Amino acid sequence: MSLNPVRHITVDAHDPVVLAGFWAEVTGYRLDPDSDAEGALLHAPTGDAPGILFVPVPDDKLGKNRVHLDIQPPTGTRDEFVERMRGLGATTYEDHRNPDGTGWVTMRDPEGNEFCVERSAPERAQSH
Repeated sequence: MSLNPVRHITVDAHDPVVLAGFWAEVTGYRLDPDSDAEGALLHAPTGDAPGILFVPVPDDKLGKNRVHLDIQPPTGTRDEFVERMRGLGATTYEDHRNPDGTGWVTMRDPEGNEFCVERSAPERAQSH
């Protein structure tokens, strides 16, 4: 059986460039210089992960996402990252944080797409 790697994860957007800019901040991916209103592409810094492609659609998002990204901040804390995302226009959708520090926060990007913020890599390392 041949391997069929995922090339892009595609996200519908009203404004592909603006939404791609938000997600560049979330992921650390870089915006392709050829991105425009017809489509915006984020490249993974290492080149070994799929890109994220934002395509224009006129429809509003309705209902819950069937697929979403889980983000694990590489530095700092989950809570610091959540606050940073709020500063960029994300909103908290569901808070699943526990008193012992475990759990996650489900957020929505500026166009309503859900994503989860997990504990950061350093926080996970401390709990082991």
